[in-house]
Amino acid sequence: MRDKKPLFKKNLKKDKNKLGILRKKVCRMCLEKVKGVDYKDVRRLEFYVRDRGKIASVRATGNCARHQRMASEALKKARFLSLIPYVRS
Repeated sequence: MRDKKPLFKKNLKKDKNKLGILRKKVCRMCLEKVKGVDYKDVRRLEFYVRDRGKIASVRATGNCARHQRMASEALKKARFLSLIPYVRS
């Protein structure tokens, strides 16, 4: 009756891998062997802020949990000291 197999998560993942869509993101800070994130380093921190001013998620940046926590703390300090705006217009 049915020609096609039912679409389960396993089948979808296989199809996405064939297309090359899924790729594991690697933490940039781990590659650069960064020990700490400085709140004064605005150029590095701007990568972790989205266009509306929100902190980017781990899925978007590819950070590991440790470096994501460090980046978010540094971003909050930089915002408090008005090095980075809270909301971009």
